[in-house]
Amino acid sequence: MSRYEQDTKVDQSILGDSIALPFSGKVAPSRFMKGAMTERLSSWDQHDESKRGVPSDELVRVYQEWGKGGFGVILSGNVLVNPRDLEAPGNAIISEPLESEARIAGFRRLAEGAKANGSLFVIQLSHAGRQVASHINDKPVSASDVQLKETMGMHFAKPTPLTVQGIKEVVDQFAYAAHFAHKTGADGVQLHAAHGYLLAQFLAPSTNRRTDQYGGSLENRARIIYEIIDAIRARVADPTFSISLKINSAEFQQGGFTPEECKEVCKHLESLKVDFVELSGGTYEELAFTHKRESSKAREAFFLEFADIIRPALQRTKVYVTGGFRTASAMVKAIQSGSTDGIGLARPACQEFDLPDKLIRGEVASALKTLLDEQDFGITNLAAGTQMRQVGKGKRPFDSSDPSQVERFKATVGSYMAEMGEKFKSGVVPAGYPDL
Repeated sequence: MSRYEQDTKVDQSILGDSIALPFSGKVAPSRFMKGAMTERLSSWDQHDESKRGVPSDELVRVYQEWGKGGFGVILSGNVLVNPRDLEAPGNAIISEPLESEARIAGFRRLAEGAKANGSLFVIQLSHAGRQVASHINDKPVSASDVQLKETMGMHFAKPTPLTVQGIKEVVDQFAYAAHFAHKTGADGVQLHAAHGYLLAQFLAPSTNRRTDQYGGSLENRARIIYEIIDAIRARVADPTFSISLKINSAEFQQGGFTPEECKEVCKHLESLKVDFVELSGGTYEELAFTHKRESSKAREAFFLEFADIIRPALQRTKVYVTGGFRTASAMVKAIQSGSTDGIGLARPACQEFDLPDKLIRGEVASALKTLLDEQDFGITNLAAGTQMRQVGKGKRPFDSSDPSQVERFKATVGSYMAEMGEKFKSGVVPAGYPDL
C-alpha cells in the first residue's frame, strides 16, 4: 500500500489533543473531524415521500466503523430537512410530518454507533434550495429566481423565490430537525451554509437578489441563518447541545460570497455561541474540492489561506478546515501555525475508516495514495460512495492505491453509468452508488 510522502517528520501526538467546545461544554477527544459526505444509504421511494430518508442498517454500520476510528467529531452526511429539497435520492431526512418509530430508531442507532468510543456525533442539516435536480423536484425554491445551469449531468429547474412566510417555514424545519437530533442522541447539529445549498444561496449576492429584509446587506443575507440558530435555541433548551456551521470561505466566482464577508459572519456567529465553524468553499457552478491556487498545494488543504483571514476574528469559536489534507506534517503545521484548531477528513476516511487513530498513534504518517485523479471530483466522489457502500455491507473498501482494484472499480463505474442512463430514460430515478 503506497502512501503520500511528507516533507518533514513531525511529532504527531498533537493530533490526539482534545478540543473543548467553548459554549456547549462538549469535548472532542481528538482534533480530527469526519467530514460530511453524501452516503445515499437511506430509504428511497420515487413516488412516496413518506418512505424516504430512513437510515438503513448499512448506513448504521458505516457510522459504527467510523466510531472506532479515533475521530473527535463525527459529522453525518447532509441530512435534509424535508423530503423534496434533496441533494440526492437516498439522503437521510428529518421532517416533522414524516416522524415515525422507524425513523427515530434509525437515527438513534446512528448516534449510538458513532458515539460508542467517545466521539461526538453532530448531524449536518441541509436544504438543497435550487440545487435539487429536476428529476427529484421540478419546483425548487431559493433566495431568488436565479437558475442553476446544467452541471455534472444534472438539470435544475428555475427556482421560485421564497416568500417571507416560506422562509419562516424553512426556519421551522431546521429547528424541528435539531430538536429531533437532540432527542435521538446527537451531540449537536451543523447548519450547512456552504457548497451552494440554500443557506449559501442566501449568503451569496450572485444568488440573492432580494430587496426585502433577507437581501442586500450582508446582515440581511445572513439573517435566515441567525434566525435558524435562535429558533433552535428556543426549541432545544439543553445548553450542552452544540450548534456549528459549515460555511464557504470563498466561492471562486464573480459575485460570490467572499472571505471578508465570511469573516464578518463568523464574528457574529461567535456572538450567537456557535461552537465551531467548518471552513470550506465552492458551489456546483465552481467546484472547489481541488486546488484552485498553486499556493495551496504546499499546505495541502484547499482553504487554509482563507482560514488565515477568518481565524483572527474569532476569540472562542473553534475552526475546522476540511479538504486536501493527506499528511501528518501538513496537519500538524496547520494547527501549529494557528490556521485551524481541527482537521477535517472526508474521502481518505472512506479508504481507511481508522486513519485518525493510525495517525495519532504514529503508526502511519499519511493517507493511502490513491491512483485516482484527485482533481476529478466526480470519480473520487463515486469511489468514496462505493467504499461506504462496501463497508455498509460488511466488506472491506476497495484499495484505490492498488492498480488492479482501481481498474475493476473503473469498469464497474462504466457499467453503473450505462445502467443509470437506461433507468433515467425509462423514468426510473434510482438511489445509491456503484456496487463493487
